[in-house]
Amino acid sequence: MLKKYKKGNRIRASDKTLAFRLYGGTLLLVFTVVLLLLNSGQIRRTNWEAINLSNGITFMLTPYHVFTLIVSLLVCALLAFLYCHFCFDYKKQIQHRQKLARMILENCWYEFESVQGNSFFTDLPSSKTKEKITYFPKLYYRMEKGLLHIQCEITLGKYQDQLLNLEKKLESGLYCELTDKILHDSYVEYTLLYDTIANRISIEDVQAKDGHLQLMKNVCWEYDSLPHMLIAGGTGGGYVK
Repeated sequence: MLKKYKKGNRIRASDKTLAFRLYGGTLLLVFTVVLLLLNSGQIRRTNWEAINLSNGITFMLTPYHVFTLIVSLLVCALLAFLYCHFCFDYKKQIQHRQKLARMILENCWYEFESVQGNSFFTDLPSSKTKEKITYFPKLYYRMEKGLLHIQCEITLGKYQDQLLNLEKKLESGLYCELTDKILHDSYVEYTLLYDTIANRISIEDVQAKDGHLQLMKNVCWEYDSLPHMLIAGGTGGGYVK
């Protein structure tokens, strides 16, 4: 059984639209809150008891209302800019989880059954059917110290061979480099090096200190505990301006 602290985020079928749901929902909430705050004075002054719904509600768009709409949109745009600029790793995690969910769905590595859909009138039978997922592989994702850890549960099912050979898909799909693949008792764990180009450092920053030698921003060699290491790469792979 997987230990809880090692699991990370469970990849689910609904994660195929994770970015849209998370970003869209957050921005819509921020837009609504800012709009309500800017119009709080008018809302408090409104006599809600005098409003008669049977006669309809008339609403006049004043210049101030247009101003509040523009301000609310600008706040959302500023929030999106700050998020993209300062939360790059978290944004990548959302994209990775979405890609992993779509990988399973598009390769049909799941099982489903067709169930009868609901009609507009509940007392009438519907001719439409929809998919109900009955089995979805247990896949877990976490990012830790510049490394991606992806764990797949092995159940001896018909998708075992695919889940045991995800190296090429993960490297090309997530734009990472596989550093380790470990087969445990009931699951396989893939460890990938994340964003190798952005995490390179210059030779001046490669310093030995307290038994550590920094090789990249997210890779450190603890030579006191591991005195032997082989570093290999393609021609020009270690060149840094």
